[in-house]
This record gives sequence, C-alpha cells and structure tokens, in this order.
Amino acid sequence: MKILQPPGWAKPRGYANGIAARGTLVFIGGQVGWDPVASGAGGAGVWHAHDFAGQTRQALANIVAILAEAGGKPEHLVRLNWYVLDRDEYVAAWPAIGAIYKEVIGRHFPAMSAYGTTALVEPEARLEIEATAVVPD
Repeated sequence: MKILQPPGWAKPRGYANGIAARGTLVFIGGQVGWDPVASGAGGAGVWHAHDFAGQTRQALANIVAILAEAGGKPEHLVRLNWYVLDRDEYVAAWPAIGAIYKEVIGRHFPAMSAYGTTALVEPEARLEIEATAVVPD
C-alpha cells in the first residue's frame, strides 16, 4: 500500500488524499451504529448508543468485523465514506471521534470523504459509514 501525497501539497490530518494498493478488494456496505449481534425487532440490530460518538464506535467496529471475514485488518482500509445527518454534530464530536478512531482503527488513515444528508434509512442512525479495503494477496 502506498500513500499518494503530491509534492508540495499540505499533508492532510486524519485522512489520506489517495492510496494505491494491490490485493483482494473488499467492499463493505454502509454500517450504522447498531450492534448487529444483538437482534432487535425485525432482525435489526440493537442501538446501545444514541449519540454521534457512540454510534461512530459501533459503526467502525462493525466495519472491522466484516473486514476480518475477508482476512483483513484495519490497516487494509483504503477508503471510508461517512454520511452524516448533522454537520455541526459531526464537527462537535471530532475530538471524541478521533479518540475512538485511534482505538478501533489505529493510526492508519485511508482516503475519506464526509457527506451531509437529510435522512438515513435507519431512523435512529446519526451516521453511516461505507468502507473499501485491499487485503494483500
């Protein structure tokens, strides 16, 4: 895996501008902050957290669990797409998100984008995160 940082560009904080990698591609559908193991009504997961930071922790943990099914680790992530309901809530949670991210993912920062949206399919969700990884062969 090679971090792509054009000469003269300011180094981004908490993400990479780009990554080149070879291996098995793993595409992880949007994960919300529910516990998928604890089954709720209709087979849906159970919400243990209703705040942005708590849901971030669970969504990232869900991504790591799915990635492990492909033999991958957090350092194999190459892209994260964040969908957030409230930009101000997201920005206010940055310090907590940073600590949670380092706890769950570590000090690996893939290419990332964050998008504001008006609704998510799960009404209790504050965010949803898609992931792409490349597991070395």
